[in-house]
Amino acid sequence: MLATPAYDLALILDQGQRDTQEDAVASRMFDAADAGYVIVADGMGGHAAGEVASELVVKAWRDALDTELEADAPAETALIDALPLAAMQANAAISTYCEEQSEDFNMGSTMLGVLLLEKRVFWISIGDSPLYLYRDRTLSQINEDHSMAPMIDAQVAAGTLTPDQASSHPDRNQLTSVIMGAAIPKVDCPEEPLGLSTADVLIVGSDGLQYLSNTEIQAILEENEDALAQDIADALLRALRSRNDPDQDNTSIGVIKLRRND
Repeated sequence: MLATPAYDLALILDQGQRDTQEDAVASRMFDAADAGYVIVADGMGGHAAGEVASELVVKAWRDALDTELEADAPAETALIDALPLAAMQANAAISTYCEEQSEDFNMGSTMLGVLLLEKRVFWISIGDSPLYLYRDRTLSQINEDHSMAPMIDAQVAAGTLTPDQASSHPDRNQLTSVIMGAAIPKVDCPEEPLGLSTADVLIVGSDGLQYLSNTEIQAILEENEDALAQDIADALLRALRSRNDPDQDNTSIGVIKLRRND
């Protein structure tokens, strides 16, 4: 008898108003192991660079995780160790690619990988791609933001910048950690997992999703909290498109829920 998938999951990839698509996403469910994953990579470096970097990140993730999850009896410790292993392999792949190009060639990518084991969530995050948890009608970003934004927002709290100055600050989106074939300054990979309930919604995204404010995303989830993952993802994309922002970035959206019949 086939097992019922434990997760309701949806993915959307949208080019926005950019000339190229530099985001890459992938997901896979392993019903026998009651496990699955979502990986989002936001590449940078321009045409034929950022898109290559994000695909290399996704490939490294799939190579590392699929090997473990396809085993007859996946070892949990090996699965958890596969998260930083995927980051190291992605970093090595980008380093090799850059070395094969011209001397001044540079590219990089964020990495947000989520591993689902039963009703627990492990993740690794490098860069500014957000991982949101919607719980008890409240939205919060649960991974670290490896950009200048948290430091700039801290200046608002300290009274040295106004909210308007912070939101338009030229360094706001500058990354403080990224996969680009060199040392990775910051890695967010908690040892303790997040436990999920059937009322929770996880949102895995690239920073293009943040053209919507947290308040706007939360309102959409409040209106759709009982909806299927695909309906929630569609609602988020509709809200982004309705803004008609001429600078809208590539956007990746992954929505994860536990199935209520599990």
